[in-house]
Amino acid sequence: MAEVKLPQLGETVTEGTITKWFKKLGDAVALDEPLFEVSTDKVDTEVPSPVAGILTEMRAKEGDTIPVGAVIAVVGDAGAAPAPAPAATPAPEPVAAPVAAPTPEPTPAPTPAPAPTVVVAAASSSGDAPLLSPVVRRLISENNLDVAKIAGSGPGGRITREDVLALIDAQAGKSAPAPAPAPAPAPAAAPAPAAAMAAPAQKAAPVDSNEREKRIKLSKIRRLTGEHMIMSKAVSPHTFSVVEVDYANVDVVRSRVKNEWKKTEGFSLTYLPFISRAVVDALVEFPHLNASLDGNELVVHQYVDLGIAVDLDFQGLLVPVVRDAETKRLRALAREISDLGARAKSRKLSPDEIQGGTFTLSNNGSAGSVLTMAVINQPQVGIISTDAIVRKPVVVNLPDGGESIAIHPVGKLAMSWDHRAFDGAYAAGFLSRAKEILETRDWSVEL
Repeated sequence: MAEVKLPQLGETVTEGTITKWFKKLGDAVALDEPLFEVSTDKVDTEVPSPVAGILTEMRAKEGDTIPVGAVIAVVGDAGAAPAPAPAATPAPEPVAAPVAAPTPEPTPAPTPAPAPTVVVAAASSSGDAPLLSPVVRRLISENNLDVAKIAGSGPGGRITREDVLALIDAQAGKSAPAPAPAPAPAPAAAPAPAAAMAAPAQKAAPVDSNEREKRIKLSKIRRLTGEHMIMSKAVSPHTFSVVEVDYANVDVVRSRVKNEWKKTEGFSLTYLPFISRAVVDALVEFPHLNASLDGNELVVHQYVDLGIAVDLDFQGLLVPVVRDAETKRLRALAREISDLGARAKSRKLSPDEIQGGTFTLSNNGSAGSVLTMAVINQPQVGIISTDAIVRKPVVVNLPDGGESIAIHPVGKLAMSWDHRAFDGAYAAGFLSRAKEILETRDWSVEL
C-alpha cells in the first residue's frame, strides 16, 4: 500500500486544485501511470502513482483545493478492496410547522436600496460548480466576471487562463465609449463684448480622490514570494560581490554564428548560455558555492543542477532547473535553457523541473538592469545576477605590449552569497574564475 501525496510544485506553492481524476475507485494502476491532474498558480501537471496496484482510496474530489503534502489517494496491492464510501445519513422526515395565530399587520418600512450583487461562479447544468484552477478563480474574482459566460477551451471544456483573459480583453473593447456626434453648427451670434471674451474659463470639477489611486490585492504568488524572500534574508547573512566582464571574446564567436544558429536551432544565441557554461565550470573548481546549508552542515553537491529564473510576464518568477549541467557543453545548455524558459512562460513545466537546484542564475540584464542584488534561493548559498551588457570604452593590451582604448561589450556578474558558507576571498575567486573563462576561452571549439 502506498500513499499518493500532493507534491511540492514550486518553492512558493502551498496548495493545488484537483482538476481531473484519471482513475476510478477500484481501478488498476500501473507504476508511474497518471492518477490525477492538479493545477496551481504556476503549473498544471499530472501526478503519477508511485506503485502499481489498485486505487483503494480517493480522499479528494475534482475541484477540491488541497495543501501540499496532503494524502490525495491510496494505492493498495493487487486484489485489495477499495475502501467503502461512508453511508449517507438519511434526511429527517419533514415536520409540519404549527399554524401561528394571525398577528396585526405592521406598518411597512421604507424598502432599502438593493445591495450590489457580486457575480460568483455559476453552477454547471449538472449542479456541480465548474472546475477552476487557482489562477483562473483569481482572475474571475478580481474582474467580477460571470463564469457561465466564459467558453472553456481546455480539456473537457475546462476554463483556462487564456479564456478568461480573452473575455477581459473583449469586454474592455466593448466598454470603450463611442465618439459623441458632432453638434449641429449654431447660428452666428453677434460678437461678444471684449470683457466677456477675457473672462476666465470655467474651472473643472474637482477630481474624486478615489479615482487618483487604485488598490490591487497582492496575488498569492506575490505574497508567497515575499514570504520566502523575507525568510531568506533572515536566515542567510547576505553579502554582495561584483566583477565586470569584457564580452568581446564571446562576441567574436557569437556574432559570427548567430544567424546560422537561429536558422538551425530555432532560437537566438544570447549571452546567457555562455555565462551559464562559465559559471558551471567555475562551480566545479569552487565547490562550496555549489552547496546547501542544512543546520550546521554545509552539504556540498557533487553535481550542478543550475536554476535559471524566468519572468512570467511580470506576474511572478519560476526557476526551472537544468539537471547535471556540468555534463553539458554550450549547445546542449543553450537548447535546454531555451526549452525550459519557453515552457515556463506557457506553464507547461512538470513539478520535478522546478524543484531542487544547487545554484541559481537570475537574468535581469534582459530587462535592462545594470546592477542587481538578488536574494538567495534557500537553501542554496549563492545566486548570480547577469546584468545588462552594454558597449563602453575599455583599455586593451596591444601585441607590442602597449595599451589602447577600444569599444567592447561589457557587463557585470553580481553575486549574493551566504557568509556562513565561506568568506569574501573564496567568493571573489569564484567570480574571477568565471570572468576569466568568459574572456579567454576559445568558444568556437564549444560550437
